[in-house]
Amino acid sequence: MKNARMIIALAFGLVFAPALEAKPPASRPADPRIAAAHQEAEALRLAVGSPGLSVAVAIGGEIVWAEGLGEADAENHLPVDPKTRFRIGSLSKLLTAALAARLLEAGKLDLDAPIQLYVPAFPVKDPDRPITPRLLAGHLGGIRHYLPLDFIRPPKTYPNLAEALEMFRDNPLVGPPGTVYNYSSFGYNLLGVALEAAGGGEFGSLVARYVLDPLHLAATTADNPEALIEDRARPYRKADGGLRNEKPIDSRFKLPSGGFLSTATDLARFAAAHEAPGFLKQETLDILFTSQKKASGEETGVGLGWRIAEDPAGRRIYHHGGSIEGGRAMLVLYPDQNLAIAVLTNLSQARYAEAEVGKIADVFLAK
Repeated sequence: MKNARMIIALAFGLVFAPALEAKPPASRPADPRIAAAHQEAEALRLAVGSPGLSVAVAIGGEIVWAEGLGEADAENHLPVDPKTRFRIGSLSKLLTAALAARLLEAGKLDLDAPIQLYVPAFPVKDPDRPITPRLLAGHLGGIRHYLPLDFIRPPKTYPNLAEALEMFRDNPLVGPPGTVYNYSSFGYNLLGVALEAAGGGEFGSLVARYVLDPLHLAATTADNPEALIEDRARPYRKADGGLRNEKPIDSRFKLPSGGFLSTATDLARFAAAHEAPGFLKQETLDILFTSQKKASGEETGVGLGWRIAEDPAGRRIYHHGGSIEGGRAMLVLYPDQNLAIAVLTNLSQARYAEAEVGKIADVFLAK
């Protein structure tokens, strides 16, 4: 009978495979590093008092660990998970730097042209030392940073980035361009307007086209307070010995310097894309990660956006932090070890930086 069935099968072009017994998929052995890293991350969350924390580690461009700890919504006890989007504050500057780099490679941006080439309405501050995109990206443009008055004045809604330049456009420089390092979010807002002109589009759309879409960073978006955005963490602050909801803010006027939402996973992948040529050419990476110098010749420790340093173990790191109402973020890239780590929290003034994030990274870097 069995042979007869086979003859029929061959006649009709059929193939019968013997039934296979279903077996459970082989499970990977637990990675002991993840348990240790989890403990470090939870210790950090508790130390800073944040309701929630999200962390992601990429090695060789692949996410090896992503986890949410604590609560994204402390009122409704909704947990953080890797999809939770946090306010990233000044980590937005790295997205702006990446857009500048991409427009440079496309031949659309001259890093050393006077800013008036792209923003003609911005007044010439020093006829002998022009403000340039390169100087703005390295905080050498002489543009001031925030002042207390900027947070006291009644909030105003601006229809676009160019209109928001009025906040500092007519203020004097803190020093001649190229001579003084002065960290400046306003300088990055001016750079963002220049990139709009160079790229021929609205800033957020340009970031999506040149940075987010090529890297498949679908969770990174502008923090629009009017939009319904899935998985957005609720922002908090500490007051009177307890936790309070952070005040509502509209960060769209400062999108290039501090207006994005993202996830730890997206940010780790973004940093990993800077480990080797691919997303950017090697000569462009060299520009990003080579310290700029003041006119005196003194290095600033900042290239285009990224800060350049060494950790306590002597390893090269490129890093940046972000602080904003209801959020603190850190992104650290270890280029020689091909490791990137992002840590995000939903608490104002959560006190941690590259050193604390490095303790989590050490779990994966230890030999």
